[in-house]
Amino acid sequence: MNRLPSLNALRAFEAAGRHLSFTRAARELNVTQAAVSHQIKALEAQLGVRLFRRAARGLLLTDTGQAYLTDVGEAFRRLLQATERLRTRDVAGVLTVSVLPSLASRWLIHRLGGFQERHPEIDVRVSADDRTVQFDREDVDVAIRYGRGVYPGAEADQFLTEELFPVCSPRLMEGPHPLRQPADLAHHMLLHDDLPTNWAMWLKVAGATNVDPTRGPAFTDSGMVLQAAIDGMGVALGRSALAGDDLAAGRLVRPFDITLPAENAYYLVYPHHTANRPKVKAFRDWILAEAERVRTG
Repeated sequence: MNRLPSLNALRAFEAAGRHLSFTRAARELNVTQAAVSHQIKALEAQLGVRLFRRAARGLLLTDTGQAYLTDVGEAFRRLLQATERLRTRDVAGVLTVSVLPSLASRWLIHRLGGFQERHPEIDVRVSADDRTVQFDREDVDVAIRYGRGVYPGAEADQFLTEELFPVCSPRLMEGPHPLRQPADLAHHMLLHDDLPTNWAMWLKVAGATNVDPTRGPAFTDSGMVLQAAIDGMGVALGRSALAGDDLAAGRLVRPFDITLPAENAYYLVYPHHTANRPKVKAFRDWILAEAERVRTG
């Protein structure tokens, strides 16, 4: 079986061959001259060839040694380049973010330019999906998920909490059945997301016993629910994190002040062992600060 020489022996040979001096090689490697000489002798014994010869003007490489030095030097340069690429990839390069489609379209994308301005060395790749991420099998650096914060094998930083409240197009505030009190919802279409029990809970808190919480169309994505509300299809039970920009722009309005605290929240999720990688830390710091800025107005 082929066996490679020790890395220490190869380093000693490469440095000595480059300097043509055991003394200067020892100084570069921070070892004694005797240690370099010992490594070279052991390497020659293992390879069965002479690598150096003494001459009147000092140390010289044999023809075999010169050829070997060229190959070993190139191998060390390639190792150095690979190491630098690895370090650079942790600092810069591509950061893949897996995020729920609704939060991507209604919150993240509108703010992502701020991160890119602050970190132009990092190229963000957004993957919109809601499935469980297998970090050890997928090319995903961080994920944004909606839940209770329990993600085995990963760190989870809560950055956005939510309140639930009805939202609608400003047009629904007028007309034959304007929204003045929760009971008026009986005259309008209710729009549902994939958590249909939310309307029942909100209507109970609001005391609107005359409104059927199950009627109306349902959408699998909360972003689609808000778009349907903007288009005037009906009244959606909006989430504060997702509806905030549409409310600020006047595309949606809140007909009532009654709110229902959401049981879940948004979390930034990433593996334990990547928590200190510069690009992961940069995104984490940015998104936590951005969420705080949104909360405080």
